[in-house]
Amino acid sequence: MNGMTEDKKKYLRLLAEKYPSERSLTREIINLNAILNLPKGTEHFMSDLHGEYEAFCHILNNCSGVVREKIENRFGDNLTHSEVKELCTLIYYPKEKLRLLKKGRELSMDWYRTTLERMLEVARVLSSKYTRSKVRKAMPEDYAYIIDELLHAQKDEDNNQVHYHNAILDTILGIDADDFVISLAGLIKRLAVDRLHIVGDIFDRGEGADRILELLMTHHSLDIEWGNHDILWMGAACGSEVCVATAVRTCIHYNTLRLLESGYGVSLRPLVLFAQRLYPDRTPMEAALAAVTVMLFKLEGQLILRNPDFRMDDRLLLGQIDLAAHTVNCGGVTYPLNEKAFPTLDPAHPYDLTDGERAVIDDLTAAFLGSAALKRHITFLYENGGMYRVYNGNLLYHGCVPLNDDGTFRELHLFGGAYSGKALFDMAEQRARGAFFKRSKEQAEVDFMWYLFRGEHSPLNGRKTKAFERAYIDDRAAWQEDKNPYYRYYYQRETCERILEEFGLQGAMAHIVNGHTPVRTVKGELPIRAQGKLLVIDGGFCKNYHAATGIAGYTLIYNSHGLRLKAHRPFKSIDAALGENRDIHSSSEIVETERRRVMVYATDDGDVIQQEIADLCTLLDVYRSGQREILKEPGAGMR
Repeated sequence: MNGMTEDKKKYLRLLAEKYPSERSLTREIINLNAILNLPKGTEHFMSDLHGEYEAFCHILNNCSGVVREKIENRFGDNLTHSEVKELCTLIYYPKEKLRLLKKGRELSMDWYRTTLERMLEVARVLSSKYTRSKVRKAMPEDYAYIIDELLHAQKDEDNNQVHYHNAILDTILGIDADDFVISLAGLIKRLAVDRLHIVGDIFDRGEGADRILELLMTHHSLDIEWGNHDILWMGAACGSEVCVATAVRTCIHYNTLRLLESGYGVSLRPLVLFAQRLYPDRTPMEAALAAVTVMLFKLEGQLILRNPDFRMDDRLLLGQIDLAAHTVNCGGVTYPLNEKAFPTLDPAHPYDLTDGERAVIDDLTAAFLGSAALKRHITFLYENGGMYRVYNGNLLYHGCVPLNDDGTFRELHLFGGAYSGKALFDMAEQRARGAFFKRSKEQAEVDFMWYLFRGEHSPLNGRKTKAFERAYIDDRAAWQEDKNPYYRYYYQRETCERILEEFGLQGAMAHIVNGHTPVRTVKGELPIRAQGKLLVIDGGFCKNYHAATGIAGYTLIYNSHGLRLKAHRPFKSIDAALGENRDIHSSSEIVETERRRVMVYATDDGDVIQQEIADLCTLLDVYRSGQREILKEPGAGMR
């Protein structure tokens, strides 16, 4: 024990308070060693949800088909196809399905008993890879003891346990069978997925981002890798006027006003009244879209001019408009404008807001800052998210690692420093956190939130976004968005291995899990790239992408047997799932099969547990060597 640091001694003192005897120590060491030799839990990866609440909710409930697979594997030919579908739907949506079943028919005690027996068997199968203690903690508190008894009832010589089991079920059936079904369904879904990873873009296009976040806030174990559309709303919650204008314009453009007005309590009335005075011949929403679009590009211009390090002068396009000719010069090419009315644009000062525009932007920004619901959701994103995550040998990020044309890491000069690779991600996360949590917010950090959303070399974007051209030019040749070289090089195994090494990962089992760019399956694109080193799981949750992708999203499952990609067909609706027992049709592709089943000791949690065991063994040595005096605080005897 010689040479033990004071910090180590302090830690051992704390351990000794929890484990005061050799017996308590050895019991915990045995328990932790047993956990190390259990199969690793199932990880579920999803990305680019884009506000599509119903499709997300369903895939979250069916765990990308894991629940159905367990039911089919367990019951085989014992259940009809119809019975499997109904049991699945009941587990996915227990409250709603029970309500619907009761409308159609009277549910007998035999139905409840049979259903509960089947659900208990599914729970029993799923719980087999966890310790009894962990399963108990996952159970709803009110029923933990009862479920624990039912899951572990065994046949004996006189069938006493079976009679005991049946007596418990009889009591449940006589008191509140519905509540027990609902609780058991929740346990099954919790056991099916041990960890959920959301690889960016909860927001944008769909109107249900707030509902998705409410659902995620109830999840037992998750992490979020921020996407460019997430960082936009995070920037708006930091008070960035340009992020506010972009978010408002997006909601109007995609007709997702429910998110703004009902979800976050942001009223568009001041904007609409102002816009109707400017564009009296247009509908209220058409006028509002026209007005906020001009405000957006004015605010973008102001931000670009005060941040020369962003190197985005080519986006200063309002100043390139010829109001008399109704044209604009983009990159040396003159294009006709599809919008001829710019009543608030001063050619001499194109990026100055009028007094009316300033009043509207101030009102909208105050509404974003004053939204309690938005603040709660954005706080959740900060507390559970980041720019990237390394987890169980995989590197997760939404966008890209910016590269040069020769494939080397691109260096960005920002905030007085030079950053590339992992250092760029770390700096970006630090600045994003500063923009939200610093009470006296630095304008540069708040502006940087918009750069992360739209910058050509931002690790969350990685392309030259042509929002202006798409808004005002009909010629689609002007819409072409040049991408960072990353999107050429990420097909090469060597590049992906270099990126993994940059983030501290090596070996055959390390992978990159990437979102952001929809996989156009209809054009023959594949989500598996760089000989399996990189997996793109944005297959197009968003309904607007379905025609281009041909599917409705990819998800990834990583369990103790290996990695599997799941390709999902479009989801009709939750109503159809309930009424017709419709599931999302998913096809599975094995990415990688482990030669040996992955146990907990080979995971990040396993590393933590092994360190705990080492510390406990050190304390055990102290006990057995009779050196308990080192556990006394200095000067304790003088008190």
